[in-house]
Amino acid sequence: MSSSCPMPELRFIAVSGAAATTGQQRRLAYWDWLPQPGADAHRVVVCVHGLSRQGRDFDVLATALSAQARVIAVDVAGRGCSDWLADPMAYQVGTYATDVGTLIAHLRSNDPTLQIDWVGTSMGGLIGMALAAQPAVGIRRLVLNDVGPVIQWDALRRIGAYLGLNPSFASEQEAADYLRTISAGFGPHDREQWMALSRPMLRERDGRWWLHYDPALAVPIRALTHSVDDSVGRQAVADGEAALWALYDAISARTLLLRGADSDLLTRETARAMSERGPRAQYIEFPGVGHAPTLVAPDQVSAVADFLGQA
Repeated sequence: MSSSCPMPELRFIAVSGAAATTGQQRRLAYWDWLPQPGADAHRVVVCVHGLSRQGRDFDVLATALSAQARVIAVDVAGRGCSDWLADPMAYQVGTYATDVGTLIAHLRSNDPTLQIDWVGTSMGGLIGMALAAQPAVGIRRLVLNDVGPVIQWDALRRIGAYLGLNPSFASEQEAADYLRTISAGFGPHDREQWMALSRPMLRERDGRWWLHYDPALAVPIRALTHSVDDSVGRQAVADGEAALWALYDAISARTLLLRGADSDLLTRETARAMSERGPRAQYIEFPGVGHAPTLVAPDQVSAVADFLGQA
């Protein structure tokens, strides 16, 4: 994420379904890295971030992958430059999958032969599972970054504890330091790498720095994790596992599963099960990392690039 990385183009597409807070036609933002000379003009790699992140998380990976294909990194609804939703309870995987499905259809309208690969971190992986399970969408290769059909309850509670608090900060550095405290699972990064990951997450307003997402996206998570009876939320998560396994088992795309060795969201047992059923994911684990690998470290980048580059 150094200054030598090429800058992507910010683009927008109109999407339907859940309404925007503006009352206008809702727009989905995405960052577009055009393919380098010699790359396959008929391939697009769609990259989708985690719950509270945004598309610029993929700058390093996208720069590497643009030698193979065009790369598009989405700002999911309510994050980054995409519009916020009028109904917070619409911040759900179904909404996001419909939005990105619209984007894929738009891309294919210009090139019906287009091949689509997917890289999804955490929530982005769940969206990818939802789309890859639909043969009509036609996902060629699927990379799931530290996520699977079984999501650990304690990890959801941890995320729900800070999501949507809407803090502000006196400086960019203070904000970056805060993000580091709640993102310890991302693993080691030097100062330059961390600032590159942090800057797109921030917006300056009235002399203060704020996180660049709608705080209301926490509403569905908090409804689940902060119920009066803890067992209600746990049961809801457990009930969702069968549906997620059904999605996973329906995937025919070749699949790569990445896991931080210290992840509290994706267990080693679930990862192993994912390598034995459904698409039988190739499974790679990164030591010294929790939830989730940022795909900045060279070994993480090369794992994805090598997998997507296979014939």
